[in-house]
Amino acid sequence: MNPMPELDPMLKQLRLSGILDSLEIRTHQAIDDKLSYTDFLALLLQDETARRTNRKLAQRLRKAGVRSNKTIESFDFSFNMDIDKSQIMNLATCIFMGEMVSVLIVGPCGTGKSHIAQAIGHCAIRQENDVLFTTQAKMLSQLHAAHATNSYERKLKSFINVDLLIIDDFGLKPLQQPQDEYLHAVIDGRYEKRSTIITSNLDFDEWGEAFSNKLLGTATIDRMRHGAYLVTLEGDTFRKPKPLLKTANVM
Repeated sequence: MNPMPELDPMLKQLRLSGILDSLEIRTHQAIDDKLSYTDFLALLLQDETARRTNRKLAQRLRKAGVRSNKTIESFDFSFNMDIDKSQIMNLATCIFMGEMVSVLIVGPCGTGKSHIAQAIGHCAIRQENDVLFTTQAKMLSQLHAAHATNSYERKLKSFINVDLLIIDDFGLKPLQQPQDEYLHAVIDGRYEKRSTIITSNLDFDEWGEAFSNKLLGTATIDRMRHGAYLVTLEGDTFRKPKPLLKTANVM
């Protein structure tokens, strides 16, 4: 007698319908290996737990906006031996999140800043933290649009309350008013409450140049840098162009 038609509605009612995906395989395994009822049940529950964990991970990754291939495992440390691998791996443990401090990553274009930032974000997501990856330009544009539609406070809270906020390309364009005020509001709201990762092409001593309001810039940078982990990347760029293909002479 095939129990599947009876099990299907009951498993759906219990929100365990994913068990159906592996039930047939596990049933054959239980018969072949002469598993006890409890061992058979344990296998099914392990499968369901793994499915739910993977589903939650996928949902968090989509919500975070990080690229699926930008992981710590996929980063090529051998390409640039000047990168302090031990420092990056230590940050990948996400201990800094418990300290509620920032991670500031600087270096020339193509040295892996964004990849490393997103890779740490991946690690945080695996630890069941909510992460948001954005660029400075995108975040400020969203806040400006929200201000125009009277939804500024709600949008601001979405940046302040996420467990880990990653702001890519800080200082790529100079901050004009009220952009500098928006950025300060985000950094101040997260200060000593949640961790932020910021990447920039600017050296640390050049960050003040990104602000037209120097006083506000000093206040914002002080909060960014207080207790932060500083990562400096140097060396070759990962974004080298492919060599041009030689074309045959046409007579």
